[in-house]
Amino acid sequence: MTTNRRSFLKQASLVGVAAATSGLASFARAATVVNYGGSAWLGHYAAYVAMKTDIFTKLGIDCRWQSFSTSSARMGAVMAGNIDIAGTGVVSALALMASGAKQFQLISTPNNFGKSEGLLVRGNVKSLADLKGKKIGVTYASSSHVLLLDVLRQANLDPAKDVSIINLPATELLAAYRGNQIDAAAAWTPTFDRIKALPDTKLLLDDSSFSLYKQYQLTPGPDVLLVRTAFASAHPDVPKAFLQGVAQANDMMTHEPEKVAPILMTLTNLTQDEQMAVLKQTQWYSHAQQKTLVVGSGGKPGPFDDGVQKLSDMLVDLKQIDQSPKVADWINASYL
Repeated sequence: MTTNRRSFLKQASLVGVAAATSGLASFARAATVVNYGGSAWLGHYAAYVAMKTDIFTKLGIDCRWQSFSTSSARMGAVMAGNIDIAGTGVVSALALMASGAKQFQLISTPNNFGKSEGLLVRGNVKSLADLKGKKIGVTYASSSHVLLLDVLRQANLDPAKDVSIINLPATELLAAYRGNQIDAAAAWTPTFDRIKALPDTKLLLDDSSFSLYKQYQLTPGPDVLLVRTAFASAHPDVPKAFLQGVAQANDMMTHEPEKVAPILMTLTNLTQDEQMAVLKQTQWYSHAQQKTLVVGSGGKPGPFDDGVQKLSDMLVDLKQIDQSPKVADWINASYL
Protein backbone atom coordinates (compact mmCIF):
# COMPACT_ATOMS: atom_id res chain seq x y z
CA MET A 1 0.00 0.00 0.00
CA THR A 2 1.68 3.23 -1.11
CA THR A 3 -0.35 5.66 0.97
CA ASN A 4 -2.15 5.46 4.31
CA ARG A 5 -5.80 5.21 3.29
CA ARG A 6 -7.22 6.76 6.42
CA SER A 7 -4.96 9.80 6.37
CA PHE A 8 -5.77 10.23 2.71
CA LEU A 9 -9.48 10.30 3.41
CA LYS A 10 -8.97 12.75 6.23
CA GLN A 11 -7.21 14.93 3.70
CA ALA A 12 -10.07 14.27 1.35
CA SER A 13 -12.16 15.65 4.18
CA LEU A 14 -11.66 18.94 2.44
CA VAL A 15 -14.22 18.08 -0.21
CA GLY A 16 -17.81 18.56 -1.40
CA VAL A 17 -20.50 18.21 -4.08
CA ALA A 18 -23.84 19.77 -5.30
CA ALA A 19 -26.55 20.77 -7.76
CA ALA A 20 -30.33 21.33 -7.55
CA THR A 21 -33.72 21.05 -9.34
CA SER A 22 -37.38 21.94 -8.74
CA GLY A 23 -40.17 23.74 -10.61
CA LEU A 24 -39.64 27.50 -10.70
CA ALA A 25 -41.26 30.40 -12.45
CA SER A 26 -39.09 32.11 -15.06
CA PHE A 27 -36.64 34.58 -13.58
CA ALA A 28 -37.15 38.29 -14.18
CA ARG A 29 -33.64 39.15 -13.04
CA ALA A 30 -30.06 38.96 -14.16
CA ALA A 31 -28.64 35.46 -14.35
CA THR A 32 -26.96 34.25 -11.17
CA VAL A 33 -23.41 33.01 -11.61
CA VAL A 34 -22.97 29.44 -10.35
CA ASN A 35 -19.42 28.12 -10.16
CA TYR A 36 -19.84 24.40 -10.78
CA GLY A 37 -17.27 21.71 -10.00
CA GLY A 38 -17.31 18.88 -12.51
CA SER A 39 -15.32 16.36 -14.54
CA ALA A 40 -15.86 13.97 -17.45
CA TRP A 41 -17.59 11.44 -15.15
CA LEU A 42 -21.23 10.69 -16.00
CA GLY A 43 -22.40 12.23 -12.72
CA HIS A 44 -21.72 15.62 -14.31
CA TYR A 45 -23.40 14.94 -17.65
CA ALA A 46 -26.67 16.62 -16.70
CA ALA A 47 -25.01 19.85 -15.58
CA TYR A 48 -22.86 19.90 -18.73
CA VAL A 49 -25.84 19.36 -21.03
CA ALA A 50 -27.89 22.00 -19.21
CA MET A 51 -24.97 24.42 -19.53
CA LYS A 52 -24.27 23.72 -23.21
CA THR A 53 -27.93 23.98 -24.22
CA ASP A 54 -30.25 26.81 -23.18
CA ILE A 55 -31.66 24.97 -20.15
CA PHE A 56 -29.74 26.83 -17.44
CA THR A 57 -30.00 30.14 -19.29
CA LYS A 58 -33.81 29.92 -19.29
CA LEU A 59 -33.70 29.21 -15.55
CA GLY A 60 -31.64 32.32 -14.82
CA ILE A 61 -28.35 30.49 -14.21
CA ASP A 62 -24.97 31.45 -15.63
CA CYS A 63 -23.08 28.18 -15.05
CA ARG A 64 -19.28 28.52 -14.94
CA TRP A 65 -17.68 25.08 -15.32
CA GLN A 66 -14.52 24.14 -13.43
CA SER A 67 -13.04 20.69 -13.99
CA PHE A 68 -11.28 18.62 -11.31
CA SER A 69 -9.50 15.29 -11.75
CA THR A 70 -10.50 14.01 -8.29
CA SER A 71 -13.51 14.38 -6.03
CA SER A 72 -11.24 15.33 -3.14
CA ALA A 73 -9.83 18.28 -5.11
CA ARG A 74 -13.35 19.34 -6.07
CA MET A 75 -14.53 19.15 -2.49
CA GLY A 76 -11.51 21.13 -1.39
CA ALA A 77 -12.66 23.91 -3.73
CA VAL A 78 -16.15 23.76 -2.21
CA MET A 79 -14.70 24.03 1.28
CA ALA A 80 -12.57 26.99 0.19
CA GLY A 81 -15.65 28.78 -1.19
CA ASN A 82 -14.52 28.61 -4.83
CA ILE A 83 -17.28 26.23 -5.98
CA ASP A 84 -20.99 26.87 -5.34
CA ILE A 85 -22.61 23.68 -6.60
CA ALA A 86 -20.92 20.40 -7.41
CA GLY A 87 -21.48 16.79 -8.28
CA THR A 88 -19.44 14.14 -6.52
CA GLY A 89 -19.29 10.56 -5.51
CA VAL A 90 -20.66 10.47 -1.98
CA VAL A 91 -17.49 8.86 -0.55
CA SER A 92 -15.56 12.13 -0.59
CA ALA A 93 -18.50 13.94 0.96
CA LEU A 94 -18.78 11.31 3.70
CA ALA A 95 -15.10 11.76 4.56
CA LEU A 96 -15.76 15.44 5.20
CA MET A 97 -19.00 14.78 7.01
CA ALA A 98 -17.16 12.38 9.33
CA SER A 99 -14.90 15.27 10.31
CA GLY A 100 -17.93 17.46 11.07
CA ALA A 101 -17.67 19.81 8.07
CA LYS A 102 -20.96 21.70 7.64
CA GLN A 103 -19.99 23.92 4.71
CA PHE A 104 -22.17 21.98 2.27
CA GLN A 105 -25.55 20.25 1.99
CA LEU A 106 -26.50 17.19 -0.06
CA ILE A 107 -29.50 18.14 -2.17
CA SER A 108 -30.12 15.29 -4.63
CA THR A 109 -28.89 12.13 -6.35
CA PRO A 110 -29.18 12.47 -10.15
CA ASN A 111 -28.60 8.97 -11.49
CA ASN A 112 -28.01 5.28 -10.90
CA PHE A 113 -24.94 3.76 -12.53
CA GLY A 114 -23.57 0.26 -12.18
CA LYS A 115 -22.08 -0.72 -15.51
CA SER A 116 -19.78 2.27 -15.99
CA GLU A 117 -17.29 1.40 -13.28
CA GLY A 118 -15.39 -1.73 -12.42
CA LEU A 119 -12.16 -3.68 -12.08
CA LEU A 120 -10.22 -4.16 -15.32
CA VAL A 121 -7.55 -6.85 -15.60
CA ARG A 122 -5.20 -8.58 -18.02
CA GLY A 123 -6.53 -11.47 -20.05
CA ASN A 124 -4.84 -14.13 -17.94
CA VAL A 125 -6.65 -13.10 -14.74
CA LYS A 126 -9.61 -15.40 -14.15
CA SER A 127 -10.64 -14.41 -10.62
CA LEU A 128 -9.80 -12.07 -7.76
CA ALA A 129 -7.53 -14.76 -6.33
CA ASP A 130 -5.29 -14.35 -9.40
CA LEU A 131 -4.57 -10.75 -8.32
CA LYS A 132 -2.59 -11.88 -5.28
CA GLY A 133 0.83 -10.23 -5.43
CA LYS A 134 -0.30 -7.86 -8.20
CA LYS A 135 -0.35 -4.05 -8.36
CA ILE A 136 -3.79 -2.49 -8.69
CA GLY A 137 -4.24 1.17 -9.60
CA VAL A 138 -7.16 3.17 -8.22
CA THR A 139 -7.99 6.70 -7.14
CA TYR A 140 -8.16 6.88 -3.35
CA ALA A 141 -11.30 8.28 -1.70
CA SER A 142 -13.37 7.29 -4.73
CA SER A 143 -16.20 4.86 -5.36
CA SER A 144 -13.79 2.63 -7.28
CA HIS A 145 -11.56 2.50 -4.20
CA VAL A 146 -14.49 1.39 -2.04
CA LEU A 147 -15.50 -1.21 -4.64
CA LEU A 148 -11.97 -2.59 -4.72
CA LEU A 149 -11.66 -2.86 -0.94
CA ASP A 150 -15.07 -4.51 -0.67
CA VAL A 151 -14.50 -7.17 -3.34
CA LEU A 152 -11.03 -7.95 -1.98
CA ARG A 153 -12.62 -8.54 1.41
CA GLN A 154 -15.25 -10.77 -0.17
CA ALA A 155 -12.41 -12.81 -1.69
CA ASN A 156 -10.56 -12.97 1.66
CA LEU A 157 -7.65 -10.94 0.28
CA ASP A 158 -5.89 -8.47 2.59
CA PRO A 159 -5.47 -5.14 0.73
CA ALA A 160 -2.41 -4.33 2.83
CA LYS A 161 -0.62 -7.67 2.39
CA ASP A 162 -1.97 -9.69 -0.52
CA VAL A 163 -1.98 -6.94 -3.17
CA SER A 164 -0.32 -3.57 -3.75
CA ILE A 165 -2.87 -0.80 -4.16
CA ILE A 166 -1.40 2.18 -6.01
CA ASN A 167 -3.07 5.58 -5.59
CA LEU A 168 -3.39 7.28 -8.98
CA PRO A 169 -5.60 10.13 -10.25
CA ALA A 170 -8.20 8.87 -12.70
CA THR A 171 -6.45 10.77 -15.49
CA GLU A 172 -3.23 8.76 -14.95
CA LEU A 173 -4.68 5.25 -14.73
CA LEU A 174 -4.75 4.64 -18.48
CA ALA A 175 -1.07 5.50 -18.98
CA ALA A 176 -0.04 3.46 -15.94
CA TYR A 177 -1.97 0.41 -17.14
CA ARG A 178 -0.78 0.74 -20.71
CA GLY A 179 2.82 1.14 -19.50
CA ASN A 180 2.57 -2.01 -17.33
CA GLN A 181 3.18 0.00 -14.15
CA ILE A 182 0.04 -1.63 -12.74
CA ASP A 183 -1.50 -5.04 -13.40
CA ALA A 184 -5.14 -4.04 -12.94
CA ALA A 185 -7.19 -0.87 -12.60
CA ALA A 186 -10.37 0.02 -10.77
CA ALA A 187 -11.86 2.91 -12.72
CA TRP A 188 -14.96 4.73 -13.87
CA THR A 189 -15.99 6.17 -17.23
CA PRO A 190 -14.45 7.57 -19.39
CA THR A 191 -11.14 6.07 -18.18
CA PHE A 192 -13.00 2.79 -17.61
CA ASP A 193 -14.06 2.62 -21.27
CA ARG A 194 -10.60 3.54 -22.58
CA ILE A 195 -8.82 0.86 -20.55
CA LYS A 196 -11.47 -1.74 -21.37
CA ALA A 197 -10.84 -1.12 -25.08
CA LEU A 198 -7.13 -2.03 -24.81
CA PRO A 199 -5.88 -5.38 -26.16
CA ASP A 200 -5.68 -8.33 -23.76
CA THR A 201 -7.88 -6.53 -21.23
CA LYS A 202 -11.21 -7.58 -19.79
CA LEU A 203 -13.73 -6.55 -17.16
CA LEU A 204 -13.41 -8.80 -14.11
CA LEU A 205 -16.34 -7.24 -12.23
CA ASP A 206 -18.45 -4.09 -12.03
CA ASP A 207 -20.52 -2.37 -9.35
CA SER A 208 -23.06 -5.18 -9.32
CA SER A 209 -20.46 -7.16 -7.33
CA PHE A 210 -20.51 -4.59 -4.53
CA SER A 211 -21.99 -5.91 -1.27
CA LEU A 212 -24.58 -3.15 -0.86
CA TYR A 213 -25.53 -3.33 -4.53
CA LYS A 214 -26.46 -6.96 -4.09
CA GLN A 215 -28.66 -6.08 -1.11
CA TYR A 216 -29.90 -2.54 -1.79
CA GLN A 217 -28.98 -1.71 -5.41
CA LEU A 218 -26.56 0.84 -3.97
CA THR A 219 -23.33 1.52 -5.88
CA PRO A 220 -20.02 1.99 -3.99
CA GLY A 221 -20.25 5.76 -4.28
CA PRO A 222 -23.60 7.02 -5.55
CA ASP A 223 -23.49 10.39 -7.25
CA VAL A 224 -24.82 13.30 -5.25
CA LEU A 225 -25.36 16.97 -5.96
CA LEU A 226 -24.39 19.37 -3.23
CA VAL A 227 -24.53 23.06 -2.60
CA ARG A 228 -22.26 25.23 -0.52
CA THR A 229 -24.26 26.21 2.56
CA ALA A 230 -23.34 29.90 2.43
CA PHE A 231 -24.23 30.11 -1.27
CA ALA A 232 -27.62 28.49 -0.69
CA SER A 233 -28.36 30.92 2.13
CA ALA A 234 -27.55 33.89 -0.10
CA HIS A 235 -29.39 32.50 -3.16
CA PRO A 236 -32.14 30.14 -1.89
CA ASP A 237 -33.92 29.93 -5.26
CA VAL A 238 -30.84 28.96 -7.25
CA PRO A 239 -30.41 25.38 -5.97
CA LYS A 240 -34.06 24.74 -6.86
CA ALA A 241 -33.53 26.12 -10.36
CA PHE A 242 -30.33 24.15 -10.78
CA LEU A 243 -32.07 20.90 -9.89
CA GLN A 244 -34.83 21.73 -12.33
CA GLY A 245 -32.20 22.11 -15.04
CA VAL A 246 -30.59 18.81 -14.08
CA ALA A 247 -33.95 17.06 -14.33
CA GLN A 248 -34.60 18.54 -17.79
CA ALA A 249 -31.17 17.39 -18.97
CA ASN A 250 -31.81 13.93 -17.51
CA ASP A 251 -35.04 13.75 -19.51
CA MET A 252 -33.07 14.55 -22.67
CA MET A 253 -30.50 11.85 -21.90
CA THR A 254 -33.27 9.33 -21.28
CA HIS A 255 -35.44 10.09 -24.30
CA GLU A 256 -33.04 11.71 -26.81
CA PRO A 257 -29.60 10.15 -26.20
CA GLU A 258 -28.63 10.49 -29.86
CA LYS A 259 -29.17 14.26 -29.61
CA VAL A 260 -27.18 14.58 -26.39
CA ALA A 261 -24.25 12.30 -27.29
CA PRO A 262 -22.42 14.80 -29.57
CA ILE A 263 -22.59 17.44 -26.83
CA LEU A 264 -21.12 15.08 -24.24
CA MET A 265 -18.39 13.82 -26.57
CA THR A 266 -16.76 17.26 -26.32
CA LEU A 267 -16.42 16.59 -22.57
CA THR A 268 -15.55 12.88 -22.52
CA ASN A 269 -13.71 12.34 -25.83
CA LEU A 270 -15.51 9.00 -26.12
CA THR A 271 -16.53 7.66 -29.51
CA GLN A 272 -20.15 7.90 -30.61
CA ASP A 273 -20.76 4.22 -29.83
CA GLU A 274 -19.05 4.44 -26.42
CA GLN A 275 -20.98 7.57 -25.48
CA MET A 276 -24.30 6.09 -26.52
CA ALA A 277 -23.55 2.97 -24.49
CA VAL A 278 -22.90 5.00 -21.33
CA LEU A 279 -26.08 7.02 -21.85
CA LYS A 280 -28.24 3.95 -22.38
CA GLN A 281 -26.88 1.85 -19.51
CA THR A 282 -27.35 4.61 -16.93
CA GLN A 283 -30.64 5.41 -15.23
CA TRP A 284 -31.17 9.18 -15.35
CA TYR A 285 -33.57 10.12 -12.57
CA SER A 286 -36.50 12.38 -13.32
CA HIS A 287 -37.35 15.16 -10.88
CA ALA A 288 -40.09 12.98 -9.39
CA GLN A 289 -37.72 10.04 -8.94
CA GLN A 290 -35.11 12.22 -7.25
CA LYS A 291 -37.74 13.59 -4.91
CA THR A 292 -39.00 10.11 -4.02
CA LEU A 293 -35.46 9.02 -3.14
CA VAL A 294 -34.42 12.10 -1.20
CA VAL A 295 -37.64 13.31 0.41
CA GLY A 296 -39.30 10.98 2.91
CA SER A 297 -42.60 11.29 4.74
CA GLY A 298 -43.12 14.56 6.54
CA GLY A 299 -40.33 16.20 4.54
CA LYS A 300 -37.68 14.09 6.25
CA PRO A 301 -34.84 12.41 4.31
CA GLY A 302 -36.01 9.45 2.23
CA PRO A 303 -34.66 5.99 1.34
CA PHE A 304 -31.50 7.40 -0.22
CA ASP A 305 -30.48 8.51 3.27
CA ASP A 306 -30.83 4.94 4.55
CA GLY A 307 -28.63 3.55 1.80
CA VAL A 308 -25.90 6.16 2.22
CA GLN A 309 -25.98 5.64 5.99
CA LYS A 310 -25.27 1.94 5.42
CA LEU A 311 -22.44 2.88 3.07
CA SER A 312 -21.03 5.25 5.69
CA ASP A 313 -21.08 2.48 8.28
CA MET A 314 -19.28 0.21 5.80
CA LEU A 315 -16.54 2.82 5.31
CA VAL A 316 -15.84 2.69 9.03
CA ASP A 317 -15.62 -1.09 8.82
CA LEU A 318 -13.24 -0.77 5.85
CA LYS A 319 -11.14 1.68 7.91
CA GLN A 320 -11.71 4.51 5.44
CA ILE A 321 -13.21 6.93 7.97
CA ASP A 322 -12.94 6.97 11.76
CA GLN A 323 -16.63 7.43 12.53
CA SER A 324 -19.91 7.29 10.68
CA PRO A 325 -21.73 10.64 10.50
CA LYS A 326 -25.50 10.92 10.78
CA VAL A 327 -26.13 11.37 7.06
CA ALA A 328 -29.58 12.93 7.54
CA ASP A 329 -27.94 15.97 9.16
CA TRP A 330 -26.38 16.88 5.80
CA ILE A 331 -29.38 16.26 3.54
CA ASN A 332 -31.51 19.25 2.60
CA ALA A 333 -34.59 17.96 0.79
CA SER A 334 -36.27 21.37 0.53
CA TYR A 335 -34.84 22.15 -2.91
CA LEU A 336 -36.71 19.31 -4.62
